[in-house]
Amino acid sequence: MSGDIRSAKRPDPDQELVAIADYVAGRAIDSGEAYETARYCLMDSLACAMMALEYPACTKLLGPVVPGAEMRDGVVVPGTSYRLDPVMGAFNIGAMIRWLDFNDTWLAAEWGHPSDNLGGILAAADYESRRRLALGKSPLTMREVLTAAIKAHEIQGVLALENSFNRVGLDHVLLVRLATTAVTTHLLGGSREDIINAVSNAWIDGGALRTYRHAPNTGSRKSWAAGDASSRGVRHALMSLTGEMGYPSALSAKGWGFQDVLFNGEPIRRSQEYASYVMEHVLFKISFPAEFHAQTAVEAAMQLHHEVAPKLDQVDKVVIETQEAGVRIIDKTGPLDNPADRDHCIQYMVAVPLIFGRLTAADYEDDVAADQRIDALRDKMEVSENESFSRDYMDPEKRSIGNAVQVFFKDGTKTERVAVEYPIGHRRRRDEGIPVLKQKFQDSLGLQFAPRQAEAIGAAVADQKVLEGMPVHEFMDLWRR
Repeated sequence: MSGDIRSAKRPDPDQELVAIADYVAGRAIDSGEAYETARYCLMDSLACAMMALEYPACTKLLGPVVPGAEMRDGVVVPGTSYRLDPVMGAFNIGAMIRWLDFNDTWLAAEWGHPSDNLGGILAAADYESRRRLALGKSPLTMREVLTAAIKAHEIQGVLALENSFNRVGLDHVLLVRLATTAVTTHLLGGSREDIINAVSNAWIDGGALRTYRHAPNTGSRKSWAAGDASSRGVRHALMSLTGEMGYPSALSAKGWGFQDVLFNGEPIRRSQEYASYVMEHVLFKISFPAEFHAQTAVEAAMQLHHEVAPKLDQVDKVVIETQEAGVRIIDKTGPLDNPADRDHCIQYMVAVPLIFGRLTAADYEDDVAADQRIDALRDKMEVSENESFSRDYMDPEKRSIGNAVQVFFKDGTKTERVAVEYPIGHRRRRDEGIPVLKQKFQDSLGLQFAPRQAEAIGAAVADQKVLEGMPVHEFMDLWRR
């Protein structure tokens, strides 16, 4: 904590700024599991991006900041013809990855989606690789991208373990900005001091309010907020490389630092060293584009579909048990005005599979939501916290995301209570989940590319060593339209 508020003596950098910089600039990652999972994360994230290109609400936001402001040899925006500066490239890629709420997730005191950082990582790495090539130097390789992804996941996820920014009304994308700033400063050639300076500026940015994630204001900003945060991280990185100064007590300055102004005077806490824990344990959204606290509720509803769908008019009530966080975030009644509202409503996410036996991104659109059976079923739902689900959710050895669904009928009969503790994207279900992730990836390529190009992309990611040795710009060029 900084001392006398009147003193102009510049303090040493806050401990957390130093810890992040030392980790990014100096820590080697020796976990084969982390690198393999990072490859799957890359595949999954780009699959989400390709699926997002099917939605005009997303594509209308893509491209340069103003028409015509492109770079001849700029960052490739996968699945498009755009070539952009790295800041706008980060926004574009980040918004695409996040748009359908279908990329990976981390749940703790704070929530978030660590692969949101790939918008900034891919943009910065593509830009830097081409810059080095133009100077006659060796380009960056995809192993460096995977390393950056592991470290961005770790920074965002470890800080989320004990620091609940949502409790003070701040959105989790502030952690995307911090992590992207740190790793892209390093990718772009920045020093340890540059990383400290850049990350201090990222903290000083404060945080976006969560207004757009909650009723009655839920809206599409939640789909581009991470792209915005990631692009801001690249901007901080580029500024630090010019020698722009940092602010050593950005967190702890009395009266003016992040902790006093935005975190109720509480210190930023961290219970473990930065390593590769988060990437190894990250949660993939593989089967359903749904807010993660409801993933297992959707699985349970899918199991009940064949029994319930023929008897919808006989349903008396639907009982949903979830974790405390699920009650707080996605228990939602009343009208749902847009897709962003619906994919954060546990009742909607249970009703659709009970009725149709599916839950896809298209099921959040207005034409499906107009089916009166959905709201009729929502009105019969009771949502409550199951304390054991809440305990296991916070248990570092489990990190489960349990839900249970049971349907009661007017004649007094009922379905079995279907409880699912670990979603298919959980580390405990990797063997079951990875084949589904691979199919998700292949299906997404078919949406945007002719078979020959899709095959070339698939070959590039199929082998760990092949992918890691590939120059970044060559990998990104595979995705050009």
